[in-house]
Order: sequence, then structure tokens, then C-alpha cells
Amino acid sequence: MAPGSASAESGGQGANKRRAGNATSNGRGDANPQKRSRVHAARSIPAQPAEAALKDGELDLQAFLAAHEFEIRSLEQSMATSRAVNSSRAFQKVPRGLRRRTASHNPKRVPRRLRRRAWKEMNEDNTPIVEARKRKPRTTRGRIRAETAKKLTILAARKRRARDKKAQSKGVNSEDPKDLAVVGRKPRPKIRRNQLNEPATPKAKFRKRQLNKTWLPTHLWHAKRARMTDPKDPLWRFAIPLTPNEKLYRPTHRAQGDRGALVWDTSYMSTIGLYGTSAGIERVLRKLGVSQDSCWSEKGRKWRMGTRSWTGLLSRERNTERRDIGPATVQWNPEPVAKEMEQDLKKTQRQVFLRVHPSAFLELFNELLRLTKMESPRLYIEDLRFEIGSIELTGPASTETLLSVLTPYVSNGKSKSKHAELFRSLNGLTNCASLPAGSVLGFSIQDPRLRYPPRRLETSDEPDAQIGLLEKLAAWPAEDNLQSYDLFDREIRHKAACLPSQKIINKRKSDNTPGTHLRPISSDPPIPIILTASRLGSGIQTQGTWILQAPWKCILPLWYSIVHVPLTSGGNPRSAGLYQSRQVAFERGLPWFPADFLGTDAGAEWELEEAKKRRRVWERRPKSKRVEWSTLDLGAGRKGELGDGHKIDYVYLFGLDKPHSEPTETVSEGDTDAMDIDQVDSINTRNQEPSATIPLNRISKDFFKKLLTISPPPTPPLNAIINVRIVVLGRGVVTSCARIYRLPASPTVSLPSSSAEVPATIPPESSSRSPSSLPRDLRSQWLARIPRASPPKNKANKASRPRDFEALKRQIARELIAEPSYPSHAPNQLDIGGHPLVPDAEDLVGFVTTGCFCLAEGRGVAMGSIAAEKVIGDVKRDGKEGRLCIVRNAGENVGWIARWDMVID
Repeated sequence: MAPGSASAESGGQGANKRRAGNATSNGRGDANPQKRSRVHAARSIPAQPAEAALKDGELDLQAFLAAHEFEIRSLEQSMATSRAVNSSRAFQKVPRGLRRRTASHNPKRVPRRLRRRAWKEMNEDNTPIVEARKRKPRTTRGRIRAETAKKLTILAARKRRARDKKAQSKGVNSEDPKDLAVVGRKPRPKIRRNQLNEPATPKAKFRKRQLNKTWLPTHLWHAKRARMTDPKDPLWRFAIPLTPNEKLYRPTHRAQGDRGALVWDTSYMSTIGLYGTSAGIERVLRKLGVSQDSCWSEKGRKWRMGTRSWTGLLSRERNTERRDIGPATVQWNPEPVAKEMEQDLKKTQRQVFLRVHPSAFLELFNELLRLTKMESPRLYIEDLRFEIGSIELTGPASTETLLSVLTPYVSNGKSKSKHAELFRSLNGLTNCASLPAGSVLGFSIQDPRLRYPPRRLETSDEPDAQIGLLEKLAAWPAEDNLQSYDLFDREIRHKAACLPSQKIINKRKSDNTPGTHLRPISSDPPIPIILTASRLGSGIQTQGTWILQAPWKCILPLWYSIVHVPLTSGGNPRSAGLYQSRQVAFERGLPWFPADFLGTDAGAEWELEEAKKRRRVWERRPKSKRVEWSTLDLGAGRKGELGDGHKIDYVYLFGLDKPHSEPTETVSEGDTDAMDIDQVDSINTRNQEPSATIPLNRISKDFFKKLLTISPPPTPPLNAIINVRIVVLGRGVVTSCARIYRLPASPTVSLPSSSAEVPATIPPESSSRSPSSLPRDLRSQWLARIPRASPPKNKANKASRPRDFEALKRQIARELIAEPSYPSHAPNQLDIGGHPLVPDAEDLVGFVTTGCFCLAEGRGVAMGSIAAEKVIGDVKRDGKEGRLCIVRNAGENVGWIARWDMVID
């Protein structure tokens, strides 16, 4: 609300306070002047004038003492007031990221270091303290739950006393951690081959909340600090954090590239284990699209050894055509060198992990199941979704964070693993993209709770250390003394999941010297992990991403240590959600799965759900506030949006619904006042009907180059699209569902015929044009919108401008009395507010899937998909102008000139 408005003045006492100071020009209020005035009033000491002590020019003793008494009391009052005016309460000392809504009246909501101060302040000013557990239930259901909880508490206390009495009779000390440790072996979860597996049974008090979804290992931590998916509408059958509660758009941009680190709990990513002979696994992977020569030749030897990972798009056969499934990461389990030399490579039993997005998991699992049944000897697969979790880190401090948390586990009498030594030598690395692409490190670590809280990593700035790091990165001896990764072993994963409880860890810490770390004992199992350094960005300075894979139940202890690492750059790693993952991919110029992959089943399903959300938002708005798609004025007499404005309508683009749902019409000037209520109702009814999606087929960058260079070109698949990155060349920001046009064709110049008859009177140019025709120089208008690098300074025009006031008045008078240029055009006939008109529907080539202002580029950027057959001709004719396009947001009539480029596969 703007200061000084009528509604603000009627606010009573608060409005009087707002009127006391001058309103600032930026509309932020007058909080600072109010604070300064309060401090000034508190520090000013009122005093009586000297004349108050005189009476008839003589000193009056009584008046003199009264004046001094008044001044002393004013001094004491000023001291007390000035002390209180600058004081702040305990809950106001908490950083913004740690503040809670109920901290002002509940001391338990503030950090422990400020809790005693909060109790003191509340006792001094008699602030009522509210505790949820002591609040009297107001409903019948609440009363029943309170009574049940009381009965369960009494029952638990009774069982505890019986257990302690039985332990005393047997001579067992319940306070000894050795007696409290787990004795024996917990039942190992059942993993069925070639079948889907169910998640572990949650605790009884959380079981009803996970009937239709699964919680991530860090769910309880995220539920207090982030906005989660709707409980009744989970995403991919998981409760996933969408975005933290605090504002994080600009901090995310800084942390992922400039300073700090971002961390995600990506345990929702699905892992599939593929087991069998080496030759059989090779045939299955080739059928899934891992058919590049670089994978199965000498170049892919390190990948097959297990020291590299492969990341790319998997595909499958469908109706004699290949259909993309989604991006995946393929990792081999290394075989010891001695064992590999003894056995035949074709008969060697190997293990492979496929890490895939949960939206494409079922499609890939069914395809793997079909392919493994065709192999002899038979291969088998395992569903490891709830066996292996993962954490992703990116940013300059991501390596520092991992070095502070991951401590290699060294058994008695055994040396440290070669990969563990290699990982510890990365001290000082600020970008994991400096490592070889897809580097993999596998070793075991200690329980991070033994060294909690983590300490700041000491880094060396000496030149010798930097040179040693560069030499290590150049050599990268990850193949020396290679051993199998323990994360592939089911028995080791189960032992790692049987960690001692936090109560036992705390007991051991209380017996230890303060400030020292705990040493691992026999009851502390090693935690197997796999570290993968991915490098997907196209820029030189693009940050890489660490992927930490560990057993599912070990993710939470790792997470607690990672988010509390004190960084040398200041602060801690920032936890991020699904929206931040999409933002990071967008700023690095990468498509985000599944939103930007419309050529997959997962991408098409995502877009259908997003279209439903956009339609629900549109329907909730009042009719006066929402876009009316049928009356959108595109200029030159064109009315109506192209396709459905709520969705990315490729059904309309490929011309499969023209007889039924063609919304664009040409309206003559005489029909502009006609009532079109029936037409609007019919269009709305038609848009509400679920339209059938068509299978789009994405073609790769290499295949698109073949279409441009090879003659005759290969036949592209039906409904072929390409993923592009669009950069707006001037002003403007585009959003999802924006329409992408190619440049309009140049006007064809017809040579004059010698037998043509010239009429006596030549009509004006615009009188022969139909109301729906576009200007002939529309392409030139759009090309003129491209900003120049260094525009030349026109000194002649600057000198010819009138400089004195009288000349300016004469120029304005001439413009006012001048006759309008003939012929006069209707509004939005040649341009729209000074912007060129957008092209016609035949120049529509695609849609935007993700678009906003990019902080990395400092301009509007978008990710989209365009039809290959509609742009290949223009690119062949002119490679520079053929990649220019016009982007228009859905529901708007102004377009922006932009340039598109294909993204990395």
C-alpha cells in the first residue's frame, strides 16, 4: 500500500505514526526516520531553564532544589529509556533463515544459545507462553487423541520399568553402550529379481502418511524448512521438497557459480541393477541406445573398467522407430585386475547400475525386463530404488564440503584405498569439472556422526600445493590397484544400514574428551559410497556436479553433516529443491528433464499436468482479469490465439486438428462489433475437452547436421522436433507456452510484363490489400530490430535539430497543423504500439517449455522445441538468418526477435 493513500490514513494510531515522518520516494515507508526520532527522543534529557530557580531576581532555594530534582529524574528516565529503545528481543537476534513464526511467544522455538535470554525477557514483561502439548484440546477428536497419548505414555513407562527390572536381575547395565548395541543381525530386506520392490515399512506413527507415497530420508528435515509437494498429490510417488521457505532465486545463482555450494537430496532418483555376462550386458545396452563407437572401442575401456560413467539418452524400439526414454547414467562395477586376467571376458559376470529419473523408471524397467528375457544365458535385473540414495552438490565449495564430511574408513591392518587417497588429494579444487568427464571414485567412509560437527577445511595457498593438484588432475591414476565397489555388494549395504543409534553416539561423546572426535569401533560399520563428477555444461567456466551415492539409510547422517559444514567463503551449503534444480540447469543452458523433453513419454505426461494447472489458475481468475483467447488481437485483422493457450499445442502445430479446433480467424472491419458469445462458448467447450497427444520424436544434433549437409538427406522420423536454446537479442522476457515463429518469407518480386495495361488512376497501395494481409516489408522490419554492436553516431542529424526554444515550438506547431498522411490505417493494422506484427500461423515452428530472465546472461532466455521440417529449409539457405526467430508469449500480441541454437545431447 502506497504511503499517504486514503486507506492508509484511516488506520488509527498506526496511520498517525506513518504520517509523522516523510514518505520515502521508493515506497518503502519511513521506518528509519521513525527509529531515529525514537532514539533522539529517548536520549534527549529535558531540563528547566535557569530562570525557574530565581524569584524576583534572587535565588529561591526551594525552586532551585525542585529544578535539580526534575533534572536528576529526567536523567535517570533517559538512561532507562535509551537502554530499552535500542534493545532487541531474543527471537530478533536469530538469522532470517532460522526465524520461526511462533518464536515470539515460545522460547523453545529459538536456538538453544538464546533460550535462557528468551525465558528471562518473557518473565520480565509477563508474556504468555504457549506450548502445544499443554494446550487443552478444543475438539472431540483432539480430546480422544490426547487421552490415547496419555494412556500410551503410561503403558510405555510400565514396559520400561519391567524391562529395566529384568535387566537388573540378569546383571546387564542398560547405560553401557556395548550392552545397548545391536546384537545379532537385523533381517535383511528382500530384493526380488526381475520384479518391482516395495519400500521398507515406515515407523508406526508415520505409516498412515505414506500410504500413497514414500518419504525421502531427509523428509523430516525438509518438512520444517521447505515447501513440499501436496500430501494428496505426490510427485512421482515421492514427497519431494519443491523450494526452501526463504527467498533463494538470487542466492541460488550466486551459490552455483560464484561462491558457496548447493545441495539436493536426490534419493528419489531410481537405480536399477543389471547383472549377467559381459557380452549379454553389452548387447542389452546397445539395444537401449548406448551404441556409440566411443563406448565399446578402446576409448571406452575406462568406462567398462568402472572408473568412468556414461551419461546420455536411452531409447527403445517402437513401431520400427526409436523412441527416447530419458537421460540416464550407466556405471560398471570394476573387476580386480588379477581376476580379470584369469577369466574369459565374454563369460565374466559383471554388474551395472543404471541411474534414471523416477518419471522414466517404469518404462526403462519394463524395457530391460523384455530385453533380458531374450538373452541366453539369462540376465536379471533388480529394483534398487529404496536401497540406494543419493545427494547432489554443485558450486565452488562443493568439493570442500565433501572433504570436510567424508573421512575414509581404514580397517585394522589394511592400507587406505587408492580412490580414498585420490579423493583426499583434491584439497583446493573449486570446480569438479576439472576432473576427467564422468570420473568415478568408490571407497568406504566412517559414520559422519563420529566427527560431528564438521570443521572448516584447512586449505593451502602455496604454489607447490597448486602445482601438485594440477599434476594430480592431469595424471588421474584412478585405474591403479582398482578394486570392486562395495556399494554393489548387497551384504555390505545391509551392514552399513545397521548404524548405531544417536543415543549411543551421544553417550560415547559424553565419555570422550570435549573437542575430540570419536574413533570408530567394531559396532561402527563402514559406509560404502560412490562419487561421480559430472560435467554437462557447455561453457568453460561452468561448474560441475558431484553425485554422492550411498545406502538409503545412510543418507540422513550424511545430510546433517553436509548442511552444517562451515565454508571458508562463509556460511554453510544451501539446501535446494526441485525448482532450484530446474533453475541451475536453465542458467547453464541445459534442458531439464522431464519438462524440456517433449519427445519422451515422461515429458508429454509432465506437460499435460502443467497444462491442467495453468487451466485451473486461469479458471479461478474473474472473467475481467483473465485472458480471452478468442478475442486476442494479433494485428492485421487476425483474431484468436494459435492453438490452446494453456498448453504446448503440437497437435495444432502439425495440423492434426484443423477441421475441429482452428481458433484463428480473419475478422473484417465491419464485423468487429458483432456479438460472438456463441463462438466463445464453443471455443471454451472445445478447449476443455482433453486433446489426444501425438508422439513427438526428438532428433539429435548430429542427425540434424546430416539433414543439412548430406545429399540426399536421410528421412527424418514423423513429427520430428529439436531441442533448442533461445536467447532474446533485445528487450523482452518469454515464459512457458510462448509461440516461436520463423522469420516471414521475403516478398516475391514479379517482373513487369510488356503487355500489361496501366490504369489511368493508380490506387493507393493499402486499398488493394485485404484486411488480413501483412506488410510486405515485415521481414525487413524484424531484421531491423536486431541490436547493433556499436551503432554509428549520426552527427549531422544531431546538428540539424533545433536547439532554441522558439524553433522547438515552431516544429511542434507544424506537426500539429500538418494533414495526416494518406491513407490512414486502422489501429493494429501495420504495427502494434511500434512493434512489428507477428507472422502468420504458417510460420509457427514451435513452443517454449521453460523461459524467464536469465541472471547468467543478463537477458531473456528460454528452452523450447521446434519442428525440424519447418526450419531446415531456412537454415540451408542462410545459416545465420535461418536461426533467427520471433517469440511471442501466449495471450500477448507483441513479439521479440531472438536466436535459437541446438542444445547438447
